[in-house]
Amino acid sequence: MRTFKHFKDKTNEGIEIESIEIGSAPEIINPKTLPSDIVEVFEKRLADEYTAHYTYRNAANWCRNANYKKAAAYFDGEAAEELEHAKGLQDYLTQWNILPQIPSACVPNDFDSLVGIIDEAYDIEYKLLLNYSAMQHALCDVHPATFNFIQKYVDIQNESVGAYSDLLNALQLININNKLDLLFFEERYF
Repeated sequence: MRTFKHFKDKTNEGIEIESIEIGSAPEIINPKTLPSDIVEVFEKRLADEYTAHYTYRNAANWCRNANYKKAAAYFDGEAAEELEHAKGLQDYLTQWNILPQIPSACVPNDFDSLVGIIDEAYDIEYKLLLNYSAMQHALCDVHPATFNFIQKYVDIQNESVGAYSDLLNALQLININNKLDLLFFEERYF
């Protein structure tokens, strides 16, 4: 409870002014933040998500240029999803009073085939699954709230790995050197 003290003061001109002095305010508690080692791992995953975003953005451009319209639309969607994942990580960090550092991303700018893009995408998604799983495992006893938050990302990555596994398995059914087979593949699976 704040206390108020009333007193009167005379100015140099002889005018009486009433002042109110407020007692000392309670101390403000500094909110908790995440430990720096957890923040560091989050920022690495943030770099991974931006790398995936730009890779898929480039993949969509390559597919559009090569006239793989359905694959281009698919990779447009993948790029957008990766941005949502990055936003989710940043939102979690700011919720914990951390200003996330947006890292630079090293991205392949050239692709030579739809098959190569799918291989690259599978590799990205599988590494993300491993990284999120390791992150979650390390947080189990250290920070349970973050452990729970990361579970969503493990589930997302597990689903993505499954989707790209399906594409790789379907590629096993065709002659990847035959352009008509690749067009059929794109029509059927994208």
